[in-house]
Amino acid sequence: METPETISEFYERNVNNITFKDITTPGIGHFNVFSRDDCSLITPYSRRDYYKISLIIGKGKLHYADKWIHVDRPALLFSNPVVPYSWEADDEDQTGWFCLFSDQFLQNGNRLGNLQDSQLFKIGGTPIFFVDEEQQKSVSDIFQKMMVEIQSDYIHKYDMLRAYLHLLVHETMKINPAENFEHYQNASQRVASLFIELLERQFPIDSPEAYLKLKAPTDYAESLSIHVNSLNRSVKEITGKTTSQQIASRIIQEANALLQHTDWNISEIAYGLGFEEPAYFTNYFKKQTGLTPNTLRNSLV
Repeated sequence: METPETISEFYERNVNNITFKDITTPGIGHFNVFSRDDCSLITPYSRRDYYKISLIIGKGKLHYADKWIHVDRPALLFSNPVVPYSWEADDEDQTGWFCLFSDQFLQNGNRLGNLQDSQLFKIGGTPIFFVDEEQQKSVSDIFQKMMVEIQSDYIHKYDMLRAYLHLLVHETMKINPAENFEHYQNASQRVASLFIELLERQFPIDSPEAYLKLKAPTDYAESLSIHVNSLNRSVKEITGKTTSQQIASRIIQEANALLQHTDWNISEIAYGLGFEEPAYFTNYFKKQTGLTPNTLRNSLV
């Protein structure tokens, strides 16, 4: 099962001779900034478990949920840990900059607030912003200052980098987001495929602490940046089942696996599957299977 790309996996995939350990500061979180001169021309369609802001100077296609957009001029791309996307460059003439950072880096600076809820990173929002010549220069200057600061020995350099990040966010909020996304011809097939892919990415549950985060059709619709009615219609059309039925089926499949192959108690399984109370899980499981979790587990002894 494919899982979101971690920061360390990003370095393994992209950066030579630099390890995640080398540039991680305990207690601060992770932040780094790079030139796009040697960036990958094609990136896989997936979620990442980090935030990323890119100034794209080069042509290509951004694939995003059930739509795509042709980037034919300089643009800023904002990606967050929830929404999957991919990039396909039209040619090798790619430049610009990008920075990536973790949740912890944001949490250590309250000036940014909850960035995922901001207009730029908001689920269901538009992630691409085209920039004119003046805006490109302003944003480029910020990235270049970041690159200088990340190499400095200044004791408060991460505060400076956080300030530059804050400035970058505000500069972008002055820009109108792109609106000319194109929809795929077979939108239902793609939406259903993306939903199934995103559903599968929630599993397996490795520990009770790694609880299920997407539980309702609206959660998946928001993550895929589409209306829940469109999601429901597409999933029903392609699979013959409702979105809720697909989610319930996968949760029960995982519950059966946890009951059979782990020594977790019922409460731990319930919390791992996203239920606030074990009793809610027991009722849910019995409604779907006709058995209580304890009855199933005891039958396996």
